[in-house]
Amino acid sequence: MRLDIVNQLAASGELTCNAFDCEIAKSTLSHHFKILRESGVIYSRKEGTQHLNSLRREELDNLFPGLLASVLGSLSASA
Repeated sequence: MRLDIVNQLAASGELTCNAFDCEIAKSTLSHHFKILRESGVIYSRKEGTQHLNSLRREELDNLFPGLLASVLGSLSASA
C-alpha cells in the first residue's frame, strides 16, 4: 500500500488524501500516511480542510541517490 501511495505521488505530484485510489478503510490509509510522513518519504500540508501530500523527491535523492528511481522503476517493471 505504501509503495502504491509513493507511486501515485510520483506520477501526480501533489494529491489530497481523498484522491488516492485505494480500497482500504480511511483509518488504515491515514496510518500509512503517518508512517510515510514520519519516515520522511512524504510531506503533508494542510489547506483548508484538505491535507495535500507530496513526495519529498529532492530530499530523498540528495540523501539516497538513485533509490527512489530504483524503487519506482521496479514497480513499473513488475506491472
